[in-house]
Amino acid sequence: MKTITLDVKGMTCGHCKSAVNGALTEIDGIDRVEVNLETGKVEVTYDENKIDQAKMKDAIEEQGYDVA
Repeated sequence: MKTITLDVKGMTCGHCKSAVNGALTEIDGIDRVEVNLETGKVEVTYDENKIDQAKMKDAIEEQGYDVA
């Protein structure tokens, strides 16, 4: 398992947090997601053999947020 922190722009409320969390937890290979609205940081623990950062970024961007 590997853990990374993504910098997500545009999250402002509980719905935003739920949308990002939900989009990531639906992906096979993601073990844990921790969204911090105040900092805009999303910590993701995942199996690097099943998922890569590009797919995580795409899932977040499909929800309408930007990943720096």
